[in-house]
Amino acid sequence: MPICLCTNIYNLKSKLALLKIGLTSGIGSGKSTVAKIFETLGIPVYYADDAAKRLMNAQGDLKLRLIAAFGEQTYTDGKLNRAFLSAKVFNDAEKLQQLNAMVHPVVIADGENWLLRQTTQYAIKEAALFFESGSAAGLDFIIGVYAPKALRIHRVMQRDGVTRAEVLTRMQKQISESIKMKLCDFVITNDELQLLIPQVLALHEQLLSIAKNRSSGSVKQL
Repeated sequence: MPICLCTNIYNLKSKLALLKIGLTSGIGSGKSTVAKIFETLGIPVYYADDAAKRLMNAQGDLKLRLIAAFGEQTYTDGKLNRAFLSAKVFNDAEKLQQLNAMVHPVVIADGENWLLRQTTQYAIKEAALFFESGSAAGLDFIIGVYAPKALRIHRVMQRDGVTRAEVLTRMQKQISESIKMKLCDFVITNDELQLLIPQVLALHEQLLSIAKNRSSGSVKQL
């Protein structure tokens, strides 16, 4: 089966009718493509990376802390200097951890506020680092998007115009794909062999059923 249900434990902790769904993958697996398909089905998607960029430019307190930590060049004419900041943290694990410690809590809070405004039966937060950042705990289920490593490398090389070595370096900064997929509740395969849309449609129907059962107060084993 193209969709793998890795756990069947229903989350009873959430009191809200809205199902909170995470969508994650390793670099180059195609989670953004999957997210767009969910959007065409009327499901709202919060893109954590886009939110981080927005908040780093708009959140005054965060901007001040970033300048204090990384220097005045972090912003140019009031706009985030992404090239400068990336160069600062790319090969420095301590500085990267420092950056994440500043940005992740702000993005997580913004995402929670976004979820409170949604009126659909479920909504999706798309992010690469749910498990790494500790933000998976607030979600009902997490969907993983899987693709073979060689295909992921090829996609990123084509998309970003980078070398294979550069892609591998990026991959090393994330937890392994096999571990990440085992931590997910559902897995969608995006290997250009299995059709992607039918997998998303099937999972969409399953999530709608789960949301309906929870709204009616019944608990159903998946």
